[in-house]
Amino acid sequence: MWPVCKKELRQFFSSLTGYIAIVVFLMVNGLVLFVFENNILDFGYASLDRFFQLAPWILLLLIPAITMRSFSDEFKGGTYEILQTRPLTRWQIISGKYMGSLIVVLIALLPTFIYAFSIQQLSASEGLDWGATIGSYIGLFFLAAVFTAIGVCSSSFTNNAVIAFILSLIACALIYYGFSAISRLPILSNGADYYMDMAGIDFHYRSVSRGVIDTRDLIYFLSIIFLFLFITNRNLLKR
Repeated sequence: MWPVCKKELRQFFSSLTGYIAIVVFLMVNGLVLFVFENNILDFGYASLDRFFQLAPWILLLLIPAITMRSFSDEFKGGTYEILQTRPLTRWQIISGKYMGSLIVVLIALLPTFIYAFSIQQLSASEGLDWGATIGSYIGLFFLAAVFTAIGVCSSSFTNNAVIAFILSLIACALIYYGFSAISRLPILSNGADYYMDMAGIDFHYRSVSRGVIDTRDLIYFLSIIFLFLFITNRNLLKR
């Protein structure tokens, strides 16, 4: 698994594309949080709520860009057949691809801790609610882990990286916000709206972001990750 993971990391950082993707992610977050209108400094309270509301939507673009070449380039270049000759099982190949992409996402998220420490230092009162902030970061990690699994799965459907990007973007958006949007339909106002909302990632992300780690939320995230990696395994089996 680790040789495949290291190969993914080398491939991503072998060109400027990888660095540019991470820099753009951090720059957009920084501008929205500290520069643009209605930024954190204008808000007057030591809170990172705006960042945790914005980050999932930016990750919707960043993660598909990171994962779109995971398998599609292997299929297109004919290197997947070479990869199969290695003493690796399909699950080891999938796990290596998944972990490599997830590590890149974590590298992009780590510098955002600077936002938390900056707001804490600028605060004139008690500062951040660290319990809620840490909970939000845990929720953001699991959200990124789910998006990464979806991206790797989408890449296993096609040998075209652009199509993989579009598939991943649509799938992530639907699973993140689609169920929440459907739950607002008047036809579901008899109580089914709650269960429909619960089926989406946004519900569990908001739940963890309150600072309370519920076992049901963790099981949900891990189940979605396993589901998409299982679908990836089935796609590779067909090949």
